[in-house]
Amino acid sequence: MNASHLRVGKASDIEDSRERAWYRFFEILPGSLAWLTIAGIFLASWRFPFSASFFIIAFDLYWLFKTIFLSLHLRAGYKEMKRRVAIRWHEKLEAVKEFPGELGVSAWRDIRHLIILPFYKESRVLVKEALEAVRGNNYPGENMWVVLAIEERAGRDALNIAEELSKEYTPHFGRVLITIHPADIAGEIPGKGSNETWAAREAKKEIIDKENIRLERVIVSSFDIDTRMPAEYFACLTYHYLTVSRPLKASYQPIPVYSNNIWDSPAFSRVVANSGTFWQTMQQARPERLTTFSSHSMPFKSLVEMGYWQTNIVSEDSRIFWQFLLFYDGDWRVVPLFYPVYMDANVGPSLWQTAKNVYKQQRRWGWGVENVPYLLYGFLKNKKIPLRKKLYLAFNQLEGFWAWATNALLLFFLGWLPLLLGGAHFGTSVLSYNLPRITRTVMFLAMVGLITSAVISTSLLPPRPPGKPVRTYFWMVLQWALLPITIILFGSIPGLEAQTRLMAGKYMSFWVTPKYRHQKAESR
Repeated sequence: MNASHLRVGKASDIEDSRERAWYRFFEILPGSLAWLTIAGIFLASWRFPFSASFFIIAFDLYWLFKTIFLSLHLRAGYKEMKRRVAIRWHEKLEAVKEFPGELGVSAWRDIRHLIILPFYKESRVLVKEALEAVRGNNYPGENMWVVLAIEERAGRDALNIAEELSKEYTPHFGRVLITIHPADIAGEIPGKGSNETWAAREAKKEIIDKENIRLERVIVSSFDIDTRMPAEYFACLTYHYLTVSRPLKASYQPIPVYSNNIWDSPAFSRVVANSGTFWQTMQQARPERLTTFSSHSMPFKSLVEMGYWQTNIVSEDSRIFWQFLLFYDGDWRVVPLFYPVYMDANVGPSLWQTAKNVYKQQRRWGWGVENVPYLLYGFLKNKKIPLRKKLYLAFNQLEGFWAWATNALLLFFLGWLPLLLGGAHFGTSVLSYNLPRITRTVMFLAMVGLITSAVISTSLLPPRPPGKPVRTYFWMVLQWALLPITIILFGSIPGLEAQTRLMAGKYMSFWVTPKYRHQKAESR
C-alpha cells in the first residue's frame, strides 16, 4: 500500500504539481470561508441591510437552539463522568472473563501500559507530580512502562531531572526509560509529535522487543507533562480496551479537566480553561464527532502498523486520529471514556503574560485547521472510504473551524452592523427598531448555557487551598460574565489568525505552552 499521502505536512511536501495545487486549495479553503462570511456581513449590512438583518436574526435563533442542544450534551456528559468516577474499575476488571480474540490475552493482567511523558524545560516538580500520579494508580506497577521523553535541545537540565527521577521511580514500575530526541533531524519540526515518535520507537526496541511482548497486549498513552490521572484511570482504560468491539481500531479519550492550578489562575484564563473542558465533555456525548485531543491512549500495535505520529506537523494530538482513519480506510473511531484527567490552566508570571500565553495556546489549537487539507486530500487519495462518510466528516471539520472563527464575531459584534451601515432608510424602519431588541432577547435566553457552565465549573473545582477566602467561590461564578469577551479574544481571533496563516502559506511552528506555577504551589 502506497501511503505517502499519510505523511504530508503541507502543500510543498507533494511533488506532483496537480496534486500540490489541490492540497494548496484545501489549505486556502477554511480561511476563505471565514473571511468571506465576515466580508459578506459587512457588504450586506451596507448594501442590503434588510436581508442582513433577517440573516442575523436567523443566526441568533440558530445559536440559541445550538446553545440549548450543547447544554443538554454538557449536562449528559458531566452526569456520566460523575457516574464513572464513582466506579471501582479495578473490581470491574476482575469480573471480566471473556476477552477479544484479536488481543490474545487470557487475563486482564496480560495488558501492559506504555506511558510516554514528553517534556521540554518543565520543572522537576511538574515531572515528579506526573510520575507520582502514574504510581498512585490502582494497576500493577510491573505492568507499567514509563518513558521520560526529553529533547536534546532542552539541555543538560532536562536530562538531570530525568536521570534523578528515573532512579527514584524505577522500583515502582516495570521499567523507566529515558529517551533523548535528537535536535535537527531532517524533515522534522521540533515538537511533541516528533518527540513521541522517537520515544515510542525506542521503547519498542529497548523494552517490548527485548521482552518479546505481543504488540496487541500493549496500550500506549501519551500525556502532557501536567496531566494528573485519578487512581482508577488505567483500570478504566484497560476495562474499555478489553470490552469494546474491535479494540485495535480505536483510540481512547478521557476528558481533560484544567483544574490543577485553577485557584491561581486569573478569571479569563479560568473561563477559557473551563470552556475547553466543557467542549470535550460535550463531544464525549457525541462520539460520532469525537476526535483525539491532548492526553489520550491507543493500541500500540495499530500505532506501529500505521507508522507512529507525524514528525512534520504541529497538531499531532488530533492528526493521529486522521492518520488512523485514512490508514484503516475509515475504520477508526474514538471510544469516549467519560473519565477525567486533570491538567493545568494557562497561568503566567503576570496578568499580561498569562493573556499572551492563553492567546498563543488557543492559536496553536486553532492550527488544528491544518488537518482540513490533510483530510480532504486523503479522501481524494483513498477510494475505499464510503462517500457518505467522507462528506459527513468533511462537512463537520469545515463547519467546526468556520464556527470557531466566525460565530462569536457574528453574535457579539457583527450583528449590529446593519444599524451602523444600513443608512437612513433602514434606520427609520420597524426592523431597525426591533433588531437590537430581538438580539438582546435571544442572547438573554441563551444565558441558560452560562448558568449550566457556572454550576458545573464550580463542581469541578478542587478543594479550596489555604489562604483563599470563601468569597472566591462567588468570583468563580461571576467570571462567566466574561464569556462574550473571552470567546472573541481567545476564541475567534486566534482561530481566525491560524486559518489566515494557513491560507497565506505562513505555516506555524510548535509552541510549547509554559507550565508556570506560583511559588507557593511550586514549593509543595
